[in-house]
Amino acid sequence: MTDLNFVVAGDGTRIAYRIDGEAGKPVLVLSNSIGTTLRMWDTQTEELSRHFRVLRYDMRGHGDSGVPAGAYSLDRLGRDVIELLDALGIARAHFLGLSLGGFVGQWLGVHAPERIDRLILSNTSPYLGPAAQWDERIAAVLQAPDMSGTAEIFLANWFPAHMLAAKEPVVEAFRAMLLATDRQGLAGSYAVVRDTDLRRTIALIDRPTLVIAGRHDTVTAASHGEQIAATVPGAKLVVLPAVHLSNIEYPVEFMQVVLGFLR
Repeated sequence: MTDLNFVVAGDGTRIAYRIDGEAGKPVLVLSNSIGTTLRMWDTQTEELSRHFRVLRYDMRGHGDSGVPAGAYSLDRLGRDVIELLDALGIARAHFLGLSLGGFVGQWLGVHAPERIDRLILSNTSPYLGPAAQWDERIAAVLQAPDMSGTAEIFLANWFPAHMLAAKEPVVEAFRAMLLATDRQGLAGSYAVVRDTDLRRTIALIDRPTLVIAGRHDTVTAASHGEQIAATVPGAKLVVLPAVHLSNIEYPVEFMQVVLGFLR
């Protein structure tokens, strides 16, 4: 993908990013699901960039960003965003994160509210324990000969059966992203999920917040979105009839909800 640029985070990890939209417009940061790259937002970027300066980035361990060894932390993922904003001279931005990107959004809302205007948390959770299951997944992905089996598990959790059976082009695009993901990057990101519990601290978020949940989401259940919305003061909840990737399965409805909130 062309038009990628890079910044170096405080620990030396290179973070890839792309900006779409005219200078001077409000900045909207898009943050990805685990196992994907900034291309997961391709469907939304053209329309969003009519209204915003859209900043997408590859989370560490994914895409064209660096893949440091070992476990990652939510604090480090959040600081990657802050350091990216600092490098680009962006004081404040809207933030939309899906799944793991939603974990990052919650962290920013708690720890860096002065950098966030409006916050959208899509198909995410404040807690996905217990820890033991994530240790098992970390071991399994590192021991596997390749990413093919892991990719199939992810796809089955992300898309409805009819889209998988039809091998729709968008499903194949996400399969390609998963197969290209570095196993260390995935394992390091699993550790973030393992170690995160935001169930109490998100009560500190004071930014205008929209929570989007998928009615049929088996990864971050709709009840998790309901929990976030009930805990974050004044948060609004919208439930779409989607599985995990609401922006892909219901792009029109997703965009209506997002633009309605941000504008």
